[in-house]
Amino acid sequence: MASSPLPDARKTPLKPKFAIEVRNLVKRFGKRTVLNKINFKLPLGGVLAIMGGSGCGKTTLLRHLIGLVQPDEGEIFIMGREISRLSQNELYELRRSYGMLFQGGALLQSLTVGENVALPILESSRVDEKVASLVVKMKLELVGLTGFEHLKPAQISGGMVKRVALARALALDPDLIFCDEPSAGLDPIMTAVIDKLICDLTEKLGISVAVVTHDMASAFRIASHMIFLFEGQVVAEGSPGEIRQNPDARLQQFINGLPDGPIPLRLSKDDYLKELLGKNSS
Repeated sequence: MASSPLPDARKTPLKPKFAIEVRNLVKRFGKRTVLNKINFKLPLGGVLAIMGGSGCGKTTLLRHLIGLVQPDEGEIFIMGREISRLSQNELYELRRSYGMLFQGGALLQSLTVGENVALPILESSRVDEKVASLVVKMKLELVGLTGFEHLKPAQISGGMVKRVALARALALDPDLIFCDEPSAGLDPIMTAVIDKLICDLTEKLGISVAVVTHDMASAFRIASHMIFLFEGQVVAEGSPGEIRQNPDARLQQFINGLPDGPIPLRLSKDDYLKELLGKNSS
């Protein structure tokens, strides 16, 4: 009797339990360890807030999650697939299952709002332009911007740019969306609008969302799960309620915006005067 073939570890499970699962992720640049044994999970349909001060490793972690950087150690599963084992073609196909909302929106200024949203649709398939136009209207309706298709990015507000960028991230009906500082540069009202859109999309469409953010009010509004990075390590993880109650002094300083605490203003580990005057100077 012939034995059945072993399952291919690169194939997507029929029903992945987690949208994101990171196991013992390590990344070094030279002698510096930027990410050190990172572990966390995001259940399907959840919203993950990735928090931490400047230089803590948030951006490097995000670049790993979207497959732009390979880990030195550890594994990253996106929708059940371990991405470091994928070929370039397989990674390209997987990327079609998630969208990206960039910090500044990253709309192409030479294109209209509608053309920006249509771009991933037309680039990834041979769909008819009339069909693409219909999909664009549907995506803009989701973010409350139907009727703005003909305008250029320079003709709309910063908040509207973020909403158009969100519509573009939704263009290919993703299972997962990555957001890099979605509230950056927005006033409190427009931040609340973006937050509500993210919550509505996860509730109505079942999309999972991973958000890198410094905005604590926004993070606590949208997140079902939170992680706090400090010096390349996850030092706190849990629900918003658990994060608020976590006694870690570094975490409490960060979420409450306190100027004094264990996180110093000067993060450099080097002695500035010795570097300036020479290591052997007295």
